[in-house]
Order: sequence, then structure tokens, then C-alpha cells
Amino acid sequence: MARGHPPGPCGHSPTSRLPCPWATGDPEPRCPPTPSAPLGQPGDGKWSVQGRGAKPLPPPLDLVGEPGEQRSRVPFVQHSVPPMTEAAARRALLHFVASRCCYGSRAAGELAIRRLRQLGTYRYRLETFSESRLSEWAFEPFTKPGAARPPRDASPDPWDMEVGAPLLFQGQTRRCRVPRSALVRDCHRCHGHGRAKCGVCHGAGRTRCVTCKGSRRRLKQQKRCQLCSGTGRKRCNTCSGRGSKTCATCHGEKKLQHFKQLVITWKNNVFEFVSEHHLNFPGELLSKVSGENIFKDENVMVYPIIDFPDPEISLASQRAIAEHSAAFATSSRILRQRQTIELIPITEVHYQYSGKPYLYYIYGLENKVYALDYPERCCCGCTIV
Repeated sequence: MARGHPPGPCGHSPTSRLPCPWATGDPEPRCPPTPSAPLGQPGDGKWSVQGRGAKPLPPPLDLVGEPGEQRSRVPFVQHSVPPMTEAAARRALLHFVASRCCYGSRAAGELAIRRLRQLGTYRYRLETFSESRLSEWAFEPFTKPGAARPPRDASPDPWDMEVGAPLLFQGQTRRCRVPRSALVRDCHRCHGHGRAKCGVCHGAGRTRCVTCKGSRRRLKQQKRCQLCSGTGRKRCNTCSGRGSKTCATCHGEKKLQHFKQLVITWKNNVFEFVSEHHLNFPGELLSKVSGENIFKDENVMVYPIIDFPDPEISLASQRAIAEHSAAFATSSRILRQRQTIELIPITEVHYQYSGKPYLYYIYGLENKVYALDYPERCCCGCTIV
């Protein structure tokens, strides 16, 4: 990861973050100009300080992942769907009916199951765990006047900073202060005075009396207002009549310390594909259940699957790896990839009730039920999933 530079003091920063250069359209600018290079630090092409909509800094070529050594694999074999019994099929339907307020349980208990058709479909998933880095300017009140020295050495390369990664395939964002990047400037909000004009009284120190509304007399009684002593104005409670208050940006310190902040984002990017099942069954329901894991491959970068019994899975693997490589290889660093194949069981249950044929499906290892035409419903207000 790093090439000799010491790790930076990382963690969530309590300081303010701001885009550079000046934010437009704000009567009281909250964003100071980007500290210029001649004031203590030469320009560095490796540090492209970004603002809103920033693009990640591309990693060096020697950090871009490459496929690991391809391991010999045992040929894929056809897996069978776990068997479903009539008793299990009825229990699954009874559990489904009990979770629906408008479904009666009598039909589920009395129906006659005629046929169980065992089916299954494959789900392919590719996970690409990537790390991206970008930089931004941050600032904090400057509280150590004796330490105001320009940095002597250049800041380390953004990809040279050592930052411990989180657990694999778990997203996280972390901010790290870049060593030797601090510059001290006058506060951009109070212009180095330490105090800012009160926003309530606009610097006057007094506001209109809330009792007499500035008329100096009590309404209806036509007597002099006692709260403002007949002046129509009273001391501003926000600034205690001073017309200004401590600057909220520099906390009265008059100066701000600006520094570069490295933003590291770890993200688990997922590609998912479910093979065609040719059933009267919503395919999106399968994303909510689990299946039997029949294949797992994990490496820095994985190879496409080429010899799976279902050709759709092999094509999906090739497409997924190509898409992730094109999307993440140049803008981020791929730390790890994992591809899995699951066999999701689906059972088509044909049954008869009151002399009429019906059908429902049981899917996933959780034995979820999809019943489109359940015969005993007292209203049509329930969503059938």
C-alpha cells in the first residue's frame, strides 16, 4: 500500500470541510480561497484538491490490481434442488396465510395437493471491493500562534499515505489529515477581527420592542410601554447589545488553519444476475431470499467462469468482470473480488379446492410463498408477495 511514508493521523475530522475556490451566490461567503502555493508549499500535480462533485484521484499503475494465478478447478456438476414434501408445502402456505390479514386459513388446511414440481434457478453475484481517494480543503480555528510556520517538505502522495482498510466487502468512508499541508490565514468570515456582525439586530445592538411593536405605547391602553420605557426599542438579547458576537467560524481566534484532507472511500460494488426460470412468477422476489451456495471464488481479481452447465451464468460472469474492470480499475484500486453462484429452489404446487384447480409457488431456502389466486380472500387490499 505505502512506499515508506509514515501513516497520517486518521479518523473522522471535527473540522469544517469546504469546496474551493469561492462558493458563489452567498452574501456571507463560507468558503475561503484555496491557499496558494507560494505561501509555503510548492504546487504538486499529485495533489489535485477538489470541491463539490470531485473525481477520485487515479491510483499509480503499480497499485492497480491484476488477476491472481488461475487455479485449476474441478469441473462443475449439476446440482439438484432440495426435495419438497406435501407436509412442508402445506406448512409454508399456512405460514403465508397467517401473515395476511385478509386470507382465510380454512382453504390452506383443506386443499388437496395434486402435484409438486421441483424447479430451481441460479443466481450469480460478483462483489468488487474497491478503494478510492480524493482530497479536499478543510479548516479549523488556529489556536497556536507560535506554531505558524510554513511546511518545509512537500505533502506525501495521496496513495502513499498508509491507511488501514476496514473488513473486506464492507463499505466505509474515512478522512485523514494530510501531513505537512497546513497553512494559516485570516478568518474569511470576520476578516481577522474575531467578531462578526449580529444577524438579529444587524449591528445596531437594539431591536424593536416585541410588546409595543415599536409604537412606544401599550396597545388599547395608550400608556407608555414599560418594557422598552417608551423608546420602542430594547437591547438585543442575541448579542447583549454589543452589535456583534464571537465569530462562529474561527471561535474568536481571528485566524484559521487550512489543511488538505484525504477522503478514502471503500465500497462493495455488487453485480447480480438471476437466470431465466420461464415461470409465471415475479423474478424480483428472488433477490429477497437465499439459495444454496454451490460455488465461491475469491481473489485480488477473479477470472470469468467459462464452463458452467447453464451458459447464461458463464456469460453473466464474463460481462460482470468486464464491467467492473472498466468502471473501477482506473478511478480506484480494486482490493478484492468475490464471485458466487447460488441455486435457489422453486417448487410449483398444483392443488385443488372446491373442485377448482389452483397454483402457488414456494421459493428460497426460507420457503417463501407466492400465491396469485388463493381462493379464500375476504378483500383485495393485501399485496400478494
